[in-house]
Amino acid sequence: MQGHILSRYAGWPVIIGAGLAGLMAALEMDGPCVLLAPSFTGEGTSSTLAQGGMAAAVAPGDSPASHAEDTLKAGAGLCDPAIVQRITEAGPQAVETLLRLGVPLARDENGQLALHLEAAHSHNRIVFAGGDRSGQVILQHILQQAQKKENIHWLQATLEGFHAHNGTLQGLWSSAGFIPTQHCILASGGCGGLYQHTTSPLSNRGVTLALAAQAGATVRDMEFTQFHPTALVTPDQTNRLSLISEAVRGAGAVLRLDDGHRFTNELAPRDVVSRAIAAQLREGRTVFLDGRSLPDGPFSARFPGITQACQKAGLDPNTQLLPVQPAMHYHMGGLKVDQTGRTTLKGLWACGEVACTGLHGANRLASNSLLEALVCGQWAGQDVNAAHQDTSTSLITTAPERPTFTTDWPFRAEMQQHLGILRTRKGLEEFLDRTLPLARQNLCALTASFIGWAALHRPEQRGAHWREDTPAPQPPHHIDMRLTDLPL
Repeated sequence: MQGHILSRYAGWPVIIGAGLAGLMAALEMDGPCVLLAPSFTGEGTSSTLAQGGMAAAVAPGDSPASHAEDTLKAGAGLCDPAIVQRITEAGPQAVETLLRLGVPLARDENGQLALHLEAAHSHNRIVFAGGDRSGQVILQHILQQAQKKENIHWLQATLEGFHAHNGTLQGLWSSAGFIPTQHCILASGGCGGLYQHTTSPLSNRGVTLALAAQAGATVRDMEFTQFHPTALVTPDQTNRLSLISEAVRGAGAVLRLDDGHRFTNELAPRDVVSRAIAAQLREGRTVFLDGRSLPDGPFSARFPGITQACQKAGLDPNTQLLPVQPAMHYHMGGLKVDQTGRTTLKGLWACGEVACTGLHGANRLASNSLLEALVCGQWAGQDVNAAHQDTSTSLITTAPERPTFTTDWPFRAEMQQHLGILRTRKGLEEFLDRTLPLARQNLCALTASFIGWAALHRPEQRGAHWREDTPAPQPPHHIDMRLTDLPL
């Protein structure tokens, strides 16, 4: 089916997504651009849900080199050392950017930036705002700055497809119409909504990643899905689960079994803690987070947002143990990009969780996601500025056929079971038998199949990917895939 062209936007760069990465890209735009998203309030973005804050080496005695070392260690051999160095070195300037944009980062009693400690960091290096509402506070202030820029045109719509020819982007379909463009930045978030237990917005199901793959873009390391160890267990398991930030354990909270005993190092990397909890749950035990005796004051004073979520579930974190379980939290894999954010499809950039930059490797270090979103959004915007100035190719003038895909997803429980923390060949094959026949038309099934296919073809235990049936390590390697690599 053909439709109308949004001719007023023809040739303009289009940024898809209004989370931190998309907004930072938009703020870099020199000329007119389109910011396309279903909402411009922060709703539906993972950025606004971020509790802990942003990692950056700004403390006395800390350094970007130390930050890089911690990142590489957590990434289990699959980080790109060059991009790790570049992003961690950009950390202090990223903090200055937040301050310049008016974000009220927390201060200590001496007026210096207050810094959280989180798991697998060797220093206190997490800047934060609003107690445990860092993402919400950061995003609202940056939204306010973006709304002041007259060159940003806000289009409330959803992405419905890319149109490419000979490996080059020619335009995109949105629910509002077709936009001819050869410059698009995809900053649309991850795929946590594919899972039964997730801390991500349920609308984040990898649909836009699948659309990019349909247009010819390469995906990388799709099997690496990070589970946050401590999501709050509530009677209703169908909605997004409330996250209990890593900063809570950094502040002194401990994990206990139903008999009161501790069973793991709370500040080990996320994959280690998640597996330790999952093993206890599989044995029929209940796992609790104990924040009743934090050394620097009551739980509710330190973490007001989490306290509110606990109270909504009928729990008082100052006096009660909090039942927790791991939940899908972050996708380290995504669209393969270079250091400027360029995907393998000419004219398409990606940043934030939808991209695989090489920063996170096999297991993301806590609070590196906001840092990556901020600086990689800036870099993608700057690169699009330069590329847009050099464009002389004529734009298409007739809207191509609108693609038709489905996005229904009845397999959240199966995704949790077979592509969760612990995986086996048998389970992966059973899952792919369900999803591969649907993957040509169903975008959720396509992204899920990429994850399953990559997990099947990585028979080892590395970072957030844990094959119980094949524990022998392999030499570090990436798994790159295109649509044609799946047996569809």
